[in-house]
Amino acid sequence: MKFKDYYQILGVAKGASAEEVKKAYRKLARKYHPDVSKEADAEQHMADVNEAYAVLGDAEKRAAYDEVGAQAWAQGARSGDDVRPPPGWRGSAHAQGADFSGAEGDFSEFFEQMFGTRRQHAGARGPMRGQDRNAQIELDLADAYHGTERELTLRDARLDASGQVVPETRTLHVKIPKGVKEGQLIRLAGHGGAGVGGGAAGDLLLEVRFRADARWQVDGADVTQRLRLAPWEAALGAQVQLPTPAGTVVEVAVPAGSGAGRKLRLKGRGIPSTPPGDLYLVLDIAVPGAVTPEQKQAWQALASSYPGFDPRAA
Repeated sequence: MKFKDYYQILGVAKGASAEEVKKAYRKLARKYHPDVSKEADAEQHMADVNEAYAVLGDAEKRAAYDEVGAQAWAQGARSGDDVRPPPGWRGSAHAQGADFSGAEGDFSEFFEQMFGTRRQHAGARGPMRGQDRNAQIELDLADAYHGTERELTLRDARLDASGQVVPETRTLHVKIPKGVKEGQLIRLAGHGGAGVGGGAAGDLLLEVRFRADARWQVDGADVTQRLRLAPWEAALGAQVQLPTPAGTVVEVAVPAGSGAGRKLRLKGRGIPSTPPGDLYLVLDIAVPGAVTPEQKQAWQALASSYPGFDPRAA
């Protein structure tokens, strides 16, 4: 049979831990998911990634696969090469009782040859839960402050009454709670892969990503933004009005003698998670130009007031 190197597909070592396999799968799912990917052949890549994870993400399937793979790797076989199972290997008995609930879908001939017998008799072994699916949802930072609702259109596949794989499009109404953070997973129960033999559907896991915005940087629940000041505001101190990611305007007390790069902390003004994050303001000094004669005279007077000042001495 034509060998498929699932470790190579996921980009992990053969001794990778279950957590490493899961992280690799999620990374590739974000890259190749047809709903978000602009990569060429994204659907085929996603199918390969799903198949690899269906095997390597399950301890018993992985053990059965490794038994075949051990000989293939020893012979230097690569994906697509013909391999033979080791002498005495009996695929249908090797993982007796293993849970193949993640195996629904249009998988490769290699997968079918290794695990097809158990899939054909899945109904006799009772209902099996469907596979969990991963997708991304992109939000504005303001959505994390107030929560929001979104409609998602999912392109998927299912088995019809005759057992054939048919395309399916679904629209989901999703409520996003306030306080969500970058990388957080929102679980939509029952919206993953279909179950087998009357089993429950898997879940859909939405990974939160914030839309890029030059105004803010996000670290967990903390948010950083820049506050531009006039030179006299930084030198003398000032009360300035500042719009925040929450959509509100706050008054900030800038201490006298503040320099560029100084960081001010507004406690509890970050993402309203539990506990809430903080909002950090990094100070910038905006220097006005000297265009008119009066402006040039003002800057010359300022320079005369600081005869010993050397900004490069520090």
